[in-house]
Amino acid sequence: MPRKTAAPKQAAGPKRTAVAAEKTTAAKATVKEARKAAKPESHLAMVRRARRINRELAEVYPYAHPELDFRNPFELLVATVLSAQTTDLRVNQTTPALFAAYPTPEDMAAAVPEEMEELIRPTGFFRAKTKSLLGLSAAIRDDFGGEVPGRLEDLVSLPGVGRKTANVVLGNAFGVPGITVDTHFGRLVRRWKWTDEEDPVKVEAVVADIFPKSEWTMLSHRVVFHGRRICHARKPACGACPIAPLCPSYGEGETDPEKARKLLKYEMGGYPGQRLSPPPDYPGKPAPALGAA
Repeated sequence: MPRKTAAPKQAAGPKRTAVAAEKTTAAKATVKEARKAAKPESHLAMVRRARRINRELAEVYPYAHPELDFRNPFELLVATVLSAQTTDLRVNQTTPALFAAYPTPEDMAAAVPEEMEELIRPTGFFRAKTKSLLGLSAAIRDDFGGEVPGRLEDLVSLPGVGRKTANVVLGNAFGVPGITVDTHFGRLVRRWKWTDEEDPVKVEAVVADIFPKSEWTMLSHRVVFHGRRICHARKPACGACPIAPLCPSYGEGETDPEKARKLLKYEMGGYPGQRLSPPPDYPGKPAPALGAA
């Protein structure tokens, strides 16, 4: 009796091949997720990864600095209050006229509210900000002898001044280490899985336990720089990120290197930063775009 020969297998069509590829990819993803679930990162491992991220960012942004223009603690305090819900660039375009009109706390405390409102209108929320600036200027004049205080508890007692603003002033005008938890900082530390806290005060406390005090101010600058330039809120440029291998959220944004480079902002994308009047110790030379020779 003649043996039956098996019918030749038909080549899989494009649709079947695509389905198979999807299943393979899904299977790999499942395995990857299973491994992650089986071996969660220890606290020690997270701390080591966090500190390595800080070291890597220090190499990428050796010139990280506060991007608000200021010449003294009072100007930095005012500029930081104005920076809420707007860009540092917009504030830097607004403050020269403001400080020309009101160079001291005494001058600002005596300002006509409507006139100040017109000067700071471009920064948005100008009525509320005017109220805060008048209040904090009067408090500095009346309670601190016309000098911006250099202690956290005193700064947060001023109208319109919270911990974020106080830490900006302490770290950059007084040399007192502080962690500045703005929207960029909070977003990135959660993406990096340093914490899942949403409250800025709790985020500050968690990060303070990860890093030595001497790193707090510069860490804040580096993280904010990275958030503004590469790790954006809506479309992070993952494919152009120098710390991608250390990021557990890699893939949330554009991973194609060429497409990612087009998302880069400020000097990383060949554009100027936010300062209009760099401080004397600022190199003044933007970093080359990532991937540039």
